Amino acid sequence: MRCPKCSCDESKVVDSRPSENNDAIRRRRECIECGFRFTTYERREELPLIIIKKDGSKEPFDRQKLMRGLVTATVKRDVTLAQLEGLIDSIESELRDKGINEVDSSQIGTLVLNRLLDIDGVAYVRFASVYRDFKDVGEFGEELRSIAHDR
Repeated sequence: MRCPKCSCDESKVVDSRPSENNDAIRRRRECIECGFRFTTYERREELPLIIIKKDGSKEPFDRQKLMRGLVTATVKRDVTLAQLEGLIDSIESELRDKGINEVDSSQIGTLVLNRLLDIDGVAYVRFASVYRDFKDVGEFGEELRSIAHDR
């Protein structure tokens, strides 16, 4: 690591610990030549997660877009933002742990629904009605019967 003060290529690590949100390693370094101390962060290199839409087009995974859909589904329900963040984190972690870089939007929807059902049944039905594009009340009723049967 190059010293920001004298540009020397050699430094030693004085202290190392996880960052505040555990997404990096924080290292305090000291330049071998001038003694200047500085901080570096070491992060895992991640490939972007790509979503394959129904029409075949591709776009980067957008946490905020998914969060907006979840917030809409949970309006006036006893579901916290922390629960929704945890839901999104668990989906993203599951995909990254499997080494998946491209995933169909339908798989994302299924992962969301599986987790959302455990959090709030009404939010599940709201999200499913948009995600599965219910055409009439009959499809809506079938989904409700399916949930009641599974429980």
